[in-house]
Amino acid sequence: MVRAVAERVAPEIEAEAWVLDDTGFPKDGKDSPGVKRQYSGTLGKTGNCQIGVSVHAVGARGTVPLGWALYLPEDWCADQQRRRKTKIPAEVEFKTKPQLGIELVERAAGWNVPKAPVLGDHAYGENTWLRDRLDQAGCEYLLSVGPQAKVFEQDTAFAVPTRKGKEGRAPFRPRPDRKPEPIGKLIGRLGADSTQTVSFRDGPDGEPVTSRFIFARVHAAHGWRDDQRRSGWREGAEVPPREEWLIAEWPDGHDEPTDYWISNLPADTTPERLARLARMRWKMELDYKQLKGELGLDHYEGRSWLGWYHHTALVTAAHGFLTLERLNPFRPRPA
Repeated sequence: MVRAVAERVAPEIEAEAWVLDDTGFPKDGKDSPGVKRQYSGTLGKTGNCQIGVSVHAVGARGTVPLGWALYLPEDWCADQQRRRKTKIPAEVEFKTKPQLGIELVERAAGWNVPKAPVLGDHAYGENTWLRDRLDQAGCEYLLSVGPQAKVFEQDTAFAVPTRKGKEGRAPFRPRPDRKPEPIGKLIGRLGADSTQTVSFRDGPDGEPVTSRFIFARVHAAHGWRDDQRRSGWREGAEVPPREEWLIAEWPDGHDEPTDYWISNLPADTTPERLARLARMRWKMELDYKQLKGELGLDHYEGRSWLGWYHHTALVTAAHGFLTLERLNPFRPRPA
């Protein structure tokens, strides 16, 4: 059902991005599948709740969910009694939120829906495994990261070291000529003079909304090890790391950037598109608000694993129906 809704609605909304996120479902008691005291962005604190991971296509004309996954904490995975009571399938095992998210993205990539760059907050952007998996799957991404994430600046040289002595295996992995550095430090060195004013969306009055951004080409650094006994790239990685975009928003009146993003979009991507994608993820908050406030996403009171998935599928169908009605308010109705 979720696939049918996605394939029907996604082309209509002119999807520009896929947003990977998660949301909390406050719960009482301990019998709903996956419920426990855990941090929820919905609550803004640690509370008794379930966590659902989702991927949504986001476009100029609306949004549509592409998939849902219920996060099952490790203690739930090991509790056979609670698993039996909530009918959790035997093959379901512990997976992190990024693991659940990438599976949803890869599944939707096989559907007949327009492909688009994947957006996500720090929890996903700072997961280097997820970024690698997306890149290897041929998926574009633009993900939020913090100022402590490390990169190599663009003019870093990578070369195979000269062999020392005649014994032992000759070096074969490229080595950088400098250490990686936090992106906050790199952007700070570039300075506010490197910013450019970019329009990233239209305001409510039709006037363009602008901000100042820095766009720099860098190399991914998470495969590098500082330990000299094991220095080199990850096993099997014999080429320099990929180039990526580093994006920083540095608004007027601020002493330093407010947000940072990493992206594997092509080197010729325009600043306007990079800035627009970077600032598009906020639409997810409106999506969750509608799904919960108007369509009852968080109203499921059953205690069945499969029931939760049935509920999210029905809510997705209702959301898709309302989106099509809004886009085509005057279409002929069947008699």
